[in-house]
Amino acid sequence: MSKLEQTYTAVLRWLVYALVIVSGIGIAVMIVTICADVVLRRFGHPVVGAYDIVKIAGAITLATALPYTTAVKGHVAIEYFFHKLNRTGRLIVDTFVRLLGIVLFGFLGWRSFLYGGEMFHNGQVTQTLELPIFWLPWVIGVCCVVVLLVILYNLLHPNKEMIKP
Repeated sequence: MSKLEQTYTAVLRWLVYALVIVSGIGIAVMIVTICADVVLRRFGHPVVGAYDIVKIAGAITLATALPYTTAVKGHVAIEYFFHKLNRTGRLIVDTFVRLLGIVLFGFLGWRSFLYGGEMFHNGQVTQTLELPIFWLPWVIGVCCVVVLLVILYNLLHPNKEMIKP
């Protein structure tokens, strides 16, 4: 492995781990917000904007967990169908699916950046707290690009795990 490949892999691993930490923080924010809202409702003082906070944290959690899930190959696969193929068939199907994934996540990332720009120009905000949310599609777009890079790594390094679960 060349020095450039080692650097690419190290930076990509670091980025994937950083995003999974953000995902964990998103889960914690959802838990704290929901628990506080339930307890405070009992006393007649619900958390204002709890729905907005949970919705934003949920979107961030899902988006930032995607690169890690892809890196550890944690997605559901059709194993029964896949193992019925011979080695060459598996290689062809795996390569085709990875190339399709690169195209899909490239498109999703691109469209997320454009949608975030539209939301910015329109001044779109959350319903209750009126927080600007143009940045949320941008976060999703960044995560899609990272997933694309992880898929590219997996395509170029078959049978080699980038991250062990």
